[in-house]
Amino acid sequence: MVSCNSDTPKETDGFSAGDDFDVDTSEVEEPLIVSEEAMEGIISNISSPVEMSALIKKSGFQFNYKYLSPADNIDNYNTSFKKALNLGILGADLGYLNMYNETSSVLSYITSIKTLSDDLKIGQFFDFNTLKQLASNSDNLDSLMYISVSSFDQMDVYLRENNRSDVSALIVTGVWLEGIFLATQVIKENPNKEIRERIGEQRIILDQLLLVLKNYKKDKKFFNLIEKIEYIQKQYENVKISTEIGEPEAVEVNGILQFIPNDKTVIEISDEDLSKITKAVEEVREFVIK
Repeated sequence: MVSCNSDTPKETDGFSAGDDFDVDTSEVEEPLIVSEEAMEGIISNISSPVEMSALIKKSGFQFNYKYLSPADNIDNYNTSFKKALNLGILGADLGYLNMYNETSSVLSYITSIKTLSDDLKIGQFFDFNTLKQLASNSDNLDSLMYISVSSFDQMDVYLRENNRSDVSALIVTGVWLEGIFLATQVIKENPNKEIRERIGEQRIILDQLLLVLKNYKKDKKFFNLIEKIEYIQKQYENVKISTEIGEPEAVEVNGILQFIPNDKTVIEISDEDLSKITKAVEEVREFVIK
């Protein structure tokens, strides 16, 4: 857990606070842990709203509405901090709906995402009317998914270019949290090796995510969020990730012989570890969406 000495934030009531958040990185006494340029690379590697959903569908799992965060929960989000986090949550849910062509439920999520993004003053990147039209026809799945993901990408770029990387970090955290929540839920009932390994890979992603969040640890809400994410990270302490060196494969490219690495990543995650990770993710996610 984060030490509470010199890094203690200005307040300690976290998500329960009614005040809005407005983090100015110039108020952070220490230099940023990672630069804006480094954060851009980290954030782009963490997750997309459809990445985990694509793997879940590819693995043969059926759609299950109970995994989603209720779209009408947005009335409970009375701070920009919670709005940004849950914009990421609902973005991942929209990706899940789109992936399974559940157009009958898409509109309510699009509406809630539009509301949250407008409140955060980034609604200009969310073409509500076009998405609404696409959602009415199942033949428009590819276009709907493309515009949805593109909207989140544009939001992220705009936020970072306008010194609002704190908001971007929260949205990405929400996307990541919902993605791993979906993954842990589907294999509770139906074990799957590929998804199990993807969950194990998140040990690396968590390190990167925490680097980004710790840039804003002087803010009380970020401080509490970091503690929650570190709680999930602690459940990964026995997960092992290693690389098996394979024989390089010789291939000819444009008449030139090249050697392609054939290494393999090995992920060791026990049933006990998976159970602990699943429980921790459930607890943190419930805390965020309530």
